[in-house]
Amino acid sequence: MKLYLKLAMGVAVLAMGLLPAMAGAVSYQPEYHPPPPPHPQTAPKGHAYGYWCKGESKKHVKGEKGTAFSRCVRAHQRAANQDNLTPRQACKDLNKKHDRSGKHVGHGDKGTAFSRCVKTVVQQRKEERQMVTTSAVA
Repeated sequence: MKLYLKLAMGVAVLAMGLLPAMAGAVSYQPEYHPPPPPHPQTAPKGHAYGYWCKGESKKHVKGEKGTAFSRCVRAHQRAANQDNLTPRQACKDLNKKHDRSGKHVGHGDKGTAFSRCVKTVVQQRKEERQMVTTSAVA
């Protein structure tokens, strides 16, 4: 009986020693998902005027011609195709009043649709000039 007891104790010690090693071998490793690529910091090339108007509402308001987004896109298209227009002239069709009713989708936006358009047309022209000078140098 002594031999049986020693054998049982040996198996128990061996099992206790192997159990943590086996548990470590089956540990959970989460899957690796690489982060998404960063968004472009500069405007896209070509005629992507919607890039400059991405904050404008695409919801149609009764009594207005087109949506705020479509009016903004038209203003940027005019600014790109007619260099003699100032940013104010290119954005003349946009609303110059703050909407305080709370019904407007973009309620709480900084400035008016007109002021945001003027600001982005200036930025658009600045980036167009940079692209022209870098392509002329290369």
